[in-house]
Amino acid sequence: MERKTEAQRLRAVESFKTAGEFISCEPYGNGHINDTYLVVCKTGSGNKRYILQAVNTDVFKEPEKLMSNIEKVTAFLRKNGCGERETLSLVKTRDNKPYFTDGDSNCWRMYDFIEDSICLELPESNEDFYQCAVAFGKFQRFLDDFPVGELYETIPDFHNTPKRFADFTAAGSKDALGRAANVREEIEFIKSRRDFYPVLIDNEKAGLLPRRVSHNDTKSNNVMLDSVTRTALCVIDLDTVMPGYSVTDFGDSIRFGASTAAEDEKDLSKVHFSLEKFKTYAAGYLDGCGGMLKNEEIMLLLQIISGVVQSFSETLEMHDFPFSQEAQWREHIGVIRQVDEIFVGAAR
Repeated sequence: MERKTEAQRLRAVESFKTAGEFISCEPYGNGHINDTYLVVCKTGSGNKRYILQAVNTDVFKEPEKLMSNIEKVTAFLRKNGCGERETLSLVKTRDNKPYFTDGDSNCWRMYDFIEDSICLELPESNEDFYQCAVAFGKFQRFLDDFPVGELYETIPDFHNTPKRFADFTAAGSKDALGRAANVREEIEFIKSRRDFYPVLIDNEKAGLLPRRVSHNDTKSNNVMLDSVTRTALCVIDLDTVMPGYSVTDFGDSIRFGASTAAEDEKDLSKVHFSLEKFKTYAAGYLDGCGGMLKNEEIMLLLQIISGVVQSFSETLEMHDFPFSQEAQWREHIGVIRQVDEIFVGAAR
């Protein structure tokens, strides 16, 4: 997203109810979607900082719905006891609105800066990853009784896997650029799992999987940790908050955090699934949820783990591994069974 001009930024700052005297507004962070700035104002008790963002309306076509979701969710979190460092706090405009639209149709919003906090692009330890999991689990717990029907679906069918599979199949059949033959094995891999794709929607229809407030971008860089204790403070980047499932939020965290490489790594030999990281996150997430997940939700996660255990076991039985490799497989199975026990314990 292009940086805004200084005049546009200053006009935006002037439109919000900031405290004190304006000092500066400088680019901040390394986000890829929105345009983010750090605003500093001088007050009688010291400098006050804010985060100013221009929402990317090429991605979010209806920013008023996005901001309605954020306003409702953050207000609910505060009502349920979250302190000023435990949830994002919107700064209202001078006409008491949650966002400002300038003469160039740019949509601006402002948050109080969360002081004495850090945000990690990647966890630096298992404890960091555990605390990120706690943050997303607490996010679910504090929003357990939120009236999810009040939220807009800002990205329609975001986790509608059957629709995504149908779109994928149609694109493969069309093969507009003539490249499908080069990835035939990968295409067949995806098609072979077609029976699993409707499991979440089917469970919701059966009344087993509840619709919840889902974050939909559950990466470690969307969690603020206390800079001293490195314990979980709050979840940020609420642009994709909308009706969804706890299961998909958990899965997205694992996709990102349990990998041994960055998500855009091109050398696939570096990309592996870390069972230890999976175990760490599962424990933190369930601890953060504090027992509010339905047993059916937990069992859906357990179903996946059991499948992995079975897959590893069958591999050991079918192949004559050298001892060192077999030992490694058996160590992995032991970790998976420990994770299995975590989920079973949570479902009791």
